[in-house]
Amino acid sequence: MSLEAILSDIAACRACAGDLPHTPRPVVMVKRETRILICGQAPGRRVHESGLPFTDPSGDRLRAWMGIDAQTFYGRPEIGVAAMAFCFPGTNPKGGDYPPPPRCAALWRKPLLAALPKVELTLLVGGYAQAWALGEAAGANMTETVRAWRDHLPRYLPLPHPSWRNTGWLRRNPWFEAEVTPYLRQTVRDILTP
Repeated sequence: MSLEAILSDIAACRACAGDLPHTPRPVVMVKRETRILICGQAPGRRVHESGLPFTDPSGDRLRAWMGIDAQTFYGRPEIGVAAMAFCFPGTNPKGGDYPPPPRCAALWRKPLLAALPKVELTLLVGGYAQAWALGEAAGANMTETVRAWRDHLPRYLPLPHPSWRNTGWLRRNPWFEAEVTPYLRQTVRDILTP
């Protein structure tokens, strides 16, 4: 299938309609030219409302880690976003959003990735994306997986989720911003510079 056909089918997908507390609104942003693919867990409420990925404080932090501004993030076809689930899964009354429904990845992940042959680097944002992409190579938890980031290069770069909820994690793990973000910024520069 062509990328255009897959994206059209994703936009029309209602596979999780009965499980969501709202009308599905798949959010994915990729083009044939995508070379950096960002795979998080699922859109949040603000992204569900805007229809654009990472239009929230998490996006601001992610773009800072990447060393780019919003205009570059949304304007360069080399940057794409395809989370493990494309629709906002709803908010858990105990706090945070529900996890991404596995049905979405089962339906769409393989055909979508097959239609993106130019991807050089995939940012695995959070434990769900890391577990799916890395399988047994993932660590016992997100911290272990991110700490072993060099083991997954050059294809994958595991990252913590850039949510404000991980601010404490970032304080406890200063090696992430000292080691991983400089590598990420340089790699993004290298890919985006003709």
